[in-house]
Amino acid sequence: MQDKARPLARELSVGELARRSGVAVSALHFYEAKGLISSNRTGGNQRRYSRDALRRVAVIKVAQRLGIPLATIREALATLPEGRTPNAADWRKLSEYWRADLDARIQKLVQLRDHLDECIGCGCLSVETCPLRNPYDKLGEQGPGARLLDPG
Repeated sequence: MQDKARPLARELSVGELARRSGVAVSALHFYEAKGLISSNRTGGNQRRYSRDALRRVAVIKVAQRLGIPLATIREALATLPEGRTPNAADWRKLSEYWRADLDARIQKLVQLRDHLDECIGCGCLSVETCPLRNPYDKLGEQGPGARLLDPG
């Protein structure tokens, strides 16, 4: 029940947002620095977050659990209207935005799992032919010298 002496706050302090979202204050500062959430400043230069920040932080945490990079999360959140709590329709829009990436990563993991048995059997981890270390000799196509395999 709401305390009658204390009206419902329109904005949240960083401590209140941290407590209510279960996210550390330092993480909220990081999210703000990365453009994932935003705050207003009081006359005393204290951060104040609109109430929609609670839902945005929840979306960020779910997306991180899915392995979605922060830059991709920021791009998706930028498509949402400012100053309004994201709703179910917004979540559907975000999930569609991420679905193709998730499907591609799932496919790569399935392929990795399927090739893993082969590598355990041979044990060679050949730089030229290993489907895990250098699939299809992609490193050789890049020319001589040290190369890093694209982690994606």
